[in-house]
Amino acid sequence: MDDLLARGSDKWTKYPPDVLPAFVAEMDFALAPPVRAALIAAVERGDLGYIGNVDGLVEAMYHFYDRRLGWDLENQYVALVCDVMVGLQEVLRAHTRPGDGVIINPPAYPPYYAEIPHAERQVVEVPLREDFGLDVDGLDRAFAAGAKALLLCSPHNPSGRVYTRDELAAVAAVAEAHGALVVVDEIHAPLTFGTEFVPWQHVVPGGTVLTSASKAFNVPGLKLGFVVGEAASALPEELTDHAGYAGVVAAEAAFRDGDEWLDATLATIAANQRALPDLLPDGVRLAWRPDASYLAWLECDVDEPAARFLERGRVALYEGRKFGAAYSRYARLNVGTRPELVREAVSRMASALR
Repeated sequence: MDDLLARGSDKWTKYPPDVLPAFVAEMDFALAPPVRAALIAAVERGDLGYIGNVDGLVEAMYHFYDRRLGWDLENQYVALVCDVMVGLQEVLRAHTRPGDGVIINPPAYPPYYAEIPHAERQVVEVPLREDFGLDVDGLDRAFAAGAKALLLCSPHNPSGRVYTRDELAAVAAVAEAHGALVVVDEIHAPLTFGTEFVPWQHVVPGGTVLTSASKAFNVPGLKLGFVVGEAASALPEELTDHAGYAGVVAAEAAFRDGDEWLDATLATIAANQRALPDLLPDGVRLAWRPDASYLAWLECDVDEPAARFLERGRVALYEGRKFGAAYSRYARLNVGTRPELVREAVSRMASALR
């Protein structure tokens, strides 16, 4: 705990030290050794300038996604951006018009609600079904009403739902029928366990994908994301100048040599997710058993549970209402940590409900 409390990131500085943080999507594990070594070597040689040649990064990225997800990126256009939300904004600016509607599927990753208006587009909500499946009929109606794009989160955040090939094909068909753009945020894809992840480009060759090493390898502070697909070719080349060179160093090392660390991390995450349902107190349950990532979407029997957990239990979860107005009885828990800290978080939640 001393090492974690010494961290200066948002997770470990937002609340007082007596609060156990389990809200923001940061993991508590040590850096992957290849990433740590590559960053230290760059610092020691004073190599922290602007991004230069990225052939090694792109090659490592190609091989990583091929061996981990069976996704062949060769001959795909890859644009480097500051992060995936910047990539989203730039794709929307390049391929839609101001005021156009962009569909999201609540419960939705909270930054979507801010980043779409920041790009001068309008948020259109088509909620997921009760099983967190995609409402294709709802998408059809939204496109018919004038929405021009869909931002799809796959695997889904916060539920950890991994969509099947048939589900994705149905989305592709309805979007194609309306001539709509689909942008797929696959940032959690390398963290899939126990099921098959289907890359969007296996359904729509050349389709628009947002991704990064940041979630799988816990390096969001190094500011590097990727836009992959035909839509990326329209993005300004100078966007690369706003990304971080340290992010290039870390991502190349992670993609090239990080498999052993990622396998061990995934094993811990999967074990935490398997254990969680039996640990949860009465009045709290998993809304969906996750197929990917270290996030758990919890349905609770009280209103505003995150506020109650924080005030009475001194444990911080992500407030459900931020994922959509209908989710005041939900909260998101991060289990990307040591098993004993998951147990401690749940114990504090239980004490808050007594």
